[in-house]
Amino acid sequence: MSEPREGTVVQRRWMTILQKAGTPVISALLAIAVGSIIIWASGYDPLAAFAALFKGSFGSPKAVGDTLLKSTPLILTGLAVAYGFRAGLFNIGAEGQLFMGGLAATAVGLALGATSWWISVPLMLLAAMLAGAAWAFIPALLKARIGAHEVITTMMFTYIGRYFVSYLVNGPMKEPGNIPQTPALDPSAQLPRIATLFSEGAREALPILNLGRAHMGIFVALIAAVVIWLILKYTTLGFENRAVGFNRWASETAGISVQWTTVKALCISGVLAGLAGATEVMGVHHRLFDQFSSGFGFTGIAVALLAKNHPLGVIPAALLFGALSAGATTMQFEAKVPQDIIQIIQALVIFFVAAEEIVLWFVRRRQKEAISHAG
Repeated sequence: MSEPREGTVVQRRWMTILQKAGTPVISALLAIAVGSIIIWASGYDPLAAFAALFKGSFGSPKAVGDTLLKSTPLILTGLAVAYGFRAGLFNIGAEGQLFMGGLAATAVGLALGATSWWISVPLMLLAAMLAGAAWAFIPALLKARIGAHEVITTMMFTYIGRYFVSYLVNGPMKEPGNIPQTPALDPSAQLPRIATLFSEGAREALPILNLGRAHMGIFVALIAAVVIWLILKYTTLGFENRAVGFNRWASETAGISVQWTTVKALCISGVLAGLAGATEVMGVHHRLFDQFSSGFGFTGIAVALLAKNHPLGVIPAALLFGALSAGATTMQFEAKVPQDIIQIIQALVIFFVAAEEIVLWFVRRRQKEAISHAG
């Protein structure tokens, strides 16, 4: 009698894992399926479109490098949003915190000039993290003290941050010339490309090392994901963050300061978003210019949703969105499919993640079938 019951328990456990891990995957697959129908209805070949998309995102070492390049800031902004979500906070201002992080990194880099890489890079990353945290601090304080909704305050601070950066690169920090941008950072203040870490002979022997513009920022992002996972899983800080997100009133009763946890959560979220701005400036553009982010902070919201707010789940979610972005140009050139289709697919992913009940219906149906067979 015990064996069937144990089998049922195992089946339920596996179905629970499937529900948590499989829901994002099914959401992405449904988005691709519906996107294929839209491509076909628009008069294009879905197979050719997705073949070109795959070629542009994973079809060569350079394509893989482009995917990693696009994914790097998305991992960090996805972590920023996910960490806030775990505390029950919706940090929609990661874009503004990203801009302030990029600004701080640029200012420190220009001030240091030609200094040792081992001094410039850590100081620039630290400055970016502090700037992101500072830009999230006032919305965090308003939320903790007077209950001002963080969606409104962080969004407003995003606009302030973006236009403040625009003012600086068009004014006090502008390089001489017609383009609104700062002077270039010294090579000692830049994140090197991964390919440059290997000798020419090594790159010829292993072509996979020729990752194009992919830079060391991807390792910064991966380390950040592991650190946030460890914090949430094994530290008091992470426990308090999760507890407040699960039930604020019970947490207060248990002696956890909800106000202080709110401030810490939003500031840590700002740290991660600021780090994303630094990696873009130091690894991609090597200078600050007007609107240097293409909406990474807002796309990070979608990444966090797809990852179910799990720090390690953010990595594959960001890679998916990075691949869609990296392959869009190839899809347009080779399959003649407009890049707007990629935006539609991304929107569909968000829709299916948000409309979770649609996806869960498939999972629960499979769960019932498995349990009935086990019984």
